[in-house]
Amino acid sequence: MKILITGGAGFIGSHLAEALIGRGDEVCVLDNLSTGSLDNLNHLQPELGFEFICDSIFNERLMGRLIERSQVVVHLAAAVGVKLIVQQPVNTILTNVRGTEILLNLAANSKQKVLLASSSEVYGKNSKIPFTEDSDLVLGNTTKSRWSYACSKALDEFLALAYHKDYGLPVVIMRFFNTVGPRQTGAYGMVLPTFVSQALSGKPITVYGDGQQSRTFTYVQDVVQAIMGLIDTEAAVGQVFNVGGIGEITILELAQRVKRLTNSDSPIIKLSYDEAYQEGFEDMRRRVPDISKLNKLMGFKPRVNINTMIQLVAEYYLTHMRYYGKKQAAGISLSV
Repeated sequence: MKILITGGAGFIGSHLAEALIGRGDEVCVLDNLSTGSLDNLNHLQPELGFEFICDSIFNERLMGRLIERSQVVVHLAAAVGVKLIVQQPVNTILTNVRGTEILLNLAANSKQKVLLASSSEVYGKNSKIPFTEDSDLVLGNTTKSRWSYACSKALDEFLALAYHKDYGLPVVIMRFFNTVGPRQTGAYGMVLPTFVSQALSGKPITVYGDGQQSRTFTYVQDVVQAIMGLIDTEAAVGQVFNVGGIGEITILELAQRVKRLTNSDSPIIKLSYDEAYQEGFEDMRRRVPDISKLNKLMGFKPRVNINTMIQLVAEYYLTHMRYYGKKQAAGISLSV
């Protein structure tokens, strides 16, 4: 199968490309490297059937050619990370909405199957837990740029489902819940790699707010298996699926586990959201998925628990990040 992955040099995309190549698919990755990295793909460059193109999803002529020669498009290209979203709201909206519009319009010409990456952020301030795919989306005020990402991804979903209804475009919506694992960077506000990096380097582990906000984390390989299953399952077309893990943990408890599992001496400190982001920043208190729909469709069951996720992220940092030395590596606890 010939598969195009937009944003494929990113964290999730690179793992997906690796798995698809591993099962014998042909994979083309398109990425402008604004947040992705070639380091994530270097090991794939010699592989038969793999191609990387450094360009933008806004290049309509190129996108048209790439989509036309593909059987499936996995659309992962997006502005990601809370810090980036708060700092660059215009870029967030244009990248997510305009980029998706271009892709859907081009794919509609030849009816390629499109898997669209969305986010648990679309549930916004809905307090009814766990979130099911038909739960209401409750977004904050438009004066809070923090909600621009959630709004843009919700609009992406509306647009994709409209293309499915009006033009018969086979689309599948995937709402990811806090995906973590090797290759993820904390540069844009991702919490687990940030905590692990701080713990390994002896810096304070910074918890925002009171730390009682909770999340459900999903290991990247579990996410990849879900995506591959949705690629292969025709019954998924026209539907929305939560792709998430199991088990809820507060951010403060996550910091404590990172500190313990890395044998770190780093203190855990709390910062207000105003200090971390901007005045009046709002956050979701809980973010927990109901994944029964995906389980019923294809037997999806997350396999990796949070302690193992922490261990694997820490091992990756110690192996790949040159600024961590043997002293820190010797201190890693492998017990989970």
